[in-house]
This record gives sequence, C-alpha cells and structure tokens, in this order.
Amino acid sequence: MLISLAYAQDAGGGGDSGLITLLPLVLIFVVFYFLLIRPQQKKMKTHRSMVEAVQRGDQVVTGGGIVGTVTKAPSEGSQIQIEIAEGVRVKVVRQTLQEVISKDKPADKGGRGSKPANDDKGPVRRRGGFGLSSLFGSKDKSGG
Repeated sequence: MLISLAYAQDAGGGGDSGLITLLPLVLIFVVFYFLLIRPQQKKMKTHRSMVEAVQRGDQVVTGGGIVGTVTKAPSEGSQIQIEIAEGVRVKVVRQTLQEVISKDKPADKGGRGSKPANDDKGPVRRRGGFGLSSLFGSKDKSGG
C-alpha cells in the first residue's frame, strides 16, 4: 500500500501550563487599557464635567461648529438655549457641546477680529528655497 499511516505522537515537553499560553493575551489587554481605554474614559469624564458646569453667559461651540452664548441653562434637562446672533436663539442638546470658551478668550480664533500674522510686513519675497525655479534652474535671480 502506498499510503502510510500517521500515528499521533505525544507533544514534546508536555509540562506547559495554561497560564503561560494566556500571558500574551493578558499583556495585549493591559496595553490596550493604558493606550486606548483609560485615555478615552478620562476624556469622557472631563467632557461630562464641562457640560455640567455650563451656565448662563458662557460662550460655547456646538458639535456643528456653531458659536453662541448660553441664554438658558436649566440644571435639570438635556437641552440648553444659546443665542447665535442677535435675537436668534436655538435649543441644543447639552452633550453636543464641544468646547466652552471662557469669557476672557475671544470667540473667534483667527477670524474676522484678528489681524494676519504677516500684516505688519511688506510683500514677502522668496529667496532661494526649494521651488520650481530651483528645480529647473531659472535664470531670474529675483527669487521667484
């Protein structure tokens, strides 16, 4: 007969315990806990405390990016009322607030009220650098 029978043999060194085989799984769980689960729980806790501390007069940013001032913030209930423009008030769910802007910070970060970073400088001219002119060897020495 051409097919030979294969007999099961004992595994060599059969003294391994189940604890050693579970050790990699335990280590993976510990790494996931410290890198993913714990930071996410901290973030949720700070967001919950920020939302609970919202009071009338605070400037807030909603999840949709709308900036407004809180006009009604009842201690119970899941909704607050914010004013997004003069006379325009909307109700939003408390948990959708992304940020509470303190009263001493300006509402627009780099928006209409702030001046650009290079406003006090004249026209910016590039000198040298890595542009198309440096690749193709432009004869123009003005830096353009």
